[in-house]
Amino acid sequence: MPDNASRIKKLIEDAFAGVFLEDGVGLLEGQAIDDYAKPDVQATARSKDETEDWTQIPADQLNSAQSSLSFFDSKGMRFHLPAFLLAEIRGELAADIVFHLTYTDEEAFSRFSLLNPEQRESVHQFLLYHLETIPEPNRRLEKPMIEKAIEDFSSHGS
Repeated sequence: MPDNASRIKKLIEDAFAGVFLEDGVGLLEGQAIDDYAKPDVQATARSKDETEDWTQIPADQLNSAQSSLSFFDSKGMRFHLPAFLLAEIRGELAADIVFHLTYTDEEAFSRFSLLNPEQRESVHQFLLYHLETIPEPNRRLEKPMIEKAIEDFSSHGS
């Protein structure tokens, strides 16, 4: 892993260390919500969710439940975001986490409202890293959105 990737990885791990899901929307629960499952099915899915240690969520589970990113509340996003970011850095993620970071209208951005300054900075650094590593012509297409997201994370932060 290049030095910059290692630095970003450590920044994310440190910033999100000790974060629990609490009563937030879980990964499998979000999938059940996406499937319009009844409340009892959602509750069953939630009972299978990892709630204590986001580092224990494997990339294949993140990939199979990637639509949950659209259904997380702020606690669910805070808990799962580092797992998605690190899987992306490792090249294991099929989900488009960058889309969820760059689609920052107020409703979508509210999912990030619980991030503390260190967590926001780790997202900022991840976005800068992503911008450096994406190939042309994707860079031309994604650069304005990523730059706006960086600005949004900075201005919403505090």
